[in-house]
Amino acid sequence: MPINKLDNKYFSQVFNILRKKYKSDFFIDANTKDPFRILISCILSLRTKDEVTLPATERLFSEIKTPAELIQLSNKKVEQLIYPVGFYKRKAVTIKDISKTLINKFNSKVPKTQKELLSIKGVGLKTANLVLSKAYDLPAICVDTHVHRISHRLGWVQTKTPDETEAALSKILPQKYWQDINYMFVMHGKETCKPRGQKCSNCDINKYCEYYENIF
Repeated sequence: MPINKLDNKYFSQVFNILRKKYKSDFFIDANTKDPFRILISCILSLRTKDEVTLPATERLFSEIKTPAELIQLSNKKVEQLIYPVGFYKRKAVTIKDISKTLINKFNSKVPKTQKELLSIKGVGLKTANLVLSKAYDLPAICVDTHVHRISHRLGWVQTKTPDETEAALSKILPQKYWQDINYMFVMHGKETCKPRGQKCSNCDINKYCEYYENIF
C-alpha cells in the first residue's frame, strides 16, 4: 500500500478512527491546565506507570502549589510524597532544582517557549512539548516510545531517536493533529500496537499501516 505522507486525507482517516476509539485524554493530569503541575507531573511520569504517577502527583500537590512552596520541603519529605515513582530520590532533587530555576530565571512562572523550557536542567524535549501542548494549547508534538514506535510501523518516519521522530513528524503531520498524536498513540500502543505481542489483525488502522502490509 503506497503511503502519501503529505496526503491530508490519509492523516484525517487515521486520526478520525483513533479519535472515535480513544475519546478522552489518558494524560495523568488531564483535568488541569496549571503549567507548574503539568511540568512536575511529567517529570514524575518518566519511566513510571500512569497509575503510580497520578497518586504521587496528587499527594505532592496536596502539600504545595507553587515552586516557592516546593523548595521549602525537605528532600526527604518530597521523596515520601512522590514514592514509589521510578527514581524517586533523583526526581525529588530534580523537581526542587527545576523549581529554583523557575523562581530565579522565570519569576516563578513556567515559560511558554520550547527554547526556554529546554534551558531548564532536567527538562527534555518530550516534557517541554507536553507542557506547551497541555498547559498552553500550543502546537507541539510530544514523542514518547509509543509515538516513536507507531510512527515507524505506519511508515511515516525512518528515524533512530524520539527527538528525530519529533522533527520528522513536524514536517509531514498537519498541525491540527500535533496535540492529539501523543495520547492517541499512547492508548493505541498500550492496547493494540504493543512493543511485543502486537494485535495487528485486530487493529483498527491496519489498512493504513506499512508494517501490517509487510507481514500479512
